[in-house]
Amino acid sequence: MSAQSADTSRRVEVTEKDLPLHCPTDAAPLWARHPRVFLDVVDTGEALCPYCGTRYVYKGAIAKKH
Repeated sequence: MSAQSADTSRRVEVTEKDLPLHCPTDAAPLWARHPRVFLDVVDTGEALCPYCGTRYVYKGAIAKKH
């Protein structure tokens, strides 16, 4: 398995319907769960879970800065 394929397997695209975003998601199997952490993907467009390293990429409108 190449490093690139490993990275893409842990990349999840999310939209407005997935907010507020937390990892692990409700769809994660019980054996793959870790403490729940909420991730802010709206401001930056992506977030990395500090526990499992899954990269969440937001596919919605980026919040405008005031």
